[in-house]
Amino acid sequence: MFFSDRFNVAPALLKEYGAFDVSVVADLPVFVDPFLLFNSDEPAYVALHQQILDYLSFLRDRAEGELEVGLMKSWYTFSEVKQNWLGFTVDGNGGRGPGPKFARALHAALGDVLKDFGDETITSSSHLEKLALIQPGVGRDSISDFTTNLIKHFLLRFTETFATRHVAPAHLVEVRVPRAAFNYQTQTWMTRSYTLPWTGGDFVILTPADLLTKDDTWINRADMISRFDALPQVVDNEQLRDEVNRYLRRKLSKRPNQKEINQARAATILAFPELIDCYIKLKEDTGDRAVVASREKVADTQLVLHDQVQEAAADIAAKTNLFAKPWTSFDEALQAVETFKHYVENQDGWRVINRGKGKAFGTELEVQGFFGLLLQPSRFDVNREPNNGKGPVDFKISMGLDKTLIEFKLAKSSSLERNLAKQVDAYEAANKTKQSVVVVISYTASEHARFQRIVKTLGLDKEDARPLIEIDARADNKQSASKL
Repeated sequence: MFFSDRFNVAPALLKEYGAFDVSVVADLPVFVDPFLLFNSDEPAYVALHQQILDYLSFLRDRAEGELEVGLMKSWYTFSEVKQNWLGFTVDGNGGRGPGPKFARALHAALGDVLKDFGDETITSSSHLEKLALIQPGVGRDSISDFTTNLIKHFLLRFTETFATRHVAPAHLVEVRVPRAAFNYQTQTWMTRSYTLPWTGGDFVILTPADLLTKDDTWINRADMISRFDALPQVVDNEQLRDEVNRYLRRKLSKRPNQKEINQARAATILAFPELIDCYIKLKEDTGDRAVVASREKVADTQLVLHDQVQEAAADIAAKTNLFAKPWTSFDEALQAVETFKHYVENQDGWRVINRGKGKAFGTELEVQGFFGLLLQPSRFDVNREPNNGKGPVDFKISMGLDKTLIEFKLAKSSSLERNLAKQVDAYEAANKTKQSVVVVISYTASEHARFQRIVKTLGLDKEDARPLIEIDARADNKQSASKL
């Protein structure tokens, strides 16, 4: 169910307003990229980017030495803004947000490597993403969550303006939102009131689509490492180039592999922090590409995870008896998978995940998303990616002590044989159940053949083996009934 469905708003109206039509069932895999604020032609976005820099400068000026625990928690740690329904949580919209690890990394960097934050000479601006370039453990989710918290006041007003115009008053609630904006005089976060759309016991936040991207931020560590050779060329400093090359050579063996090269490049960047600004300058100069790439990715996500899911949900409800609920969790799980298999193989559902026309096949996460979004509430509790100590299993369907696991895999996965041999056993032990259903998606004939070989090798074709269901999502063997 999407915002437009829940609040009876035309998707075209949201698009015209510039808002991304979020799911209010599970997070969608897009996130806010602060570079899109910096590179925007919209004065309001540029002002938001400056507000982020102002806050980081405030932190930088107080980054000397240890900081009191209370202030560290207040100034550096944030909860995920789960109400925007964006990010990488497979089940619902709960996430951890920028916690103590992020806080310590940012505080330490602002007192050391980033102590010149705001006074850069190579780049045209400062950027929050510099932290991710320095710290390997700081990724897109932390950067996005931190950015979202710092612009939360704007997102709340953006949502309030749309909702008070287009959402029925019965679905609106006046909400006091904590940590909505920072007061520099008192150096504390303020609570503010907003009239917002309300569902499932919480409010919903809309986000402008042109602030969103997918896969990674425009400025990111992996890209910087891959572009290492171009970095010294950004500045007219022959001495720097020579020193960088000499340092890198000392870090490399005679015949280094790619992993060793990347490690040497990372060490060199830390030894010459000005290379970070060289990389950012490269990205600033090509910022127009960031806008185009992000819009294409987000538009494709909206299409796949909105239009096709909506169509599939209605189609599967009309063509199947998925929602006739059996009694046990195992029956529930098995029937849900069998119904999904029948829909994909025999009722054109394969088109949802096998897009054809040169487009990539659906990822494992996308297949899980389609399956999960098509499930309806029942007497059973359905949890996605619960982690009980051995890593997250894709689905757990339960009622009290009656629990069944569902795990999705792609036949092309290089780890398929190892996972089928050991992974599900570990999940069953962690979840204290012996009931599970494994689902494998095949997109090509070669993937199907590979899956069959693995099944025989592991002896999973025996009668007493756990249910192992292959879903044939191939496009080349789905002949129209009119041609049979």
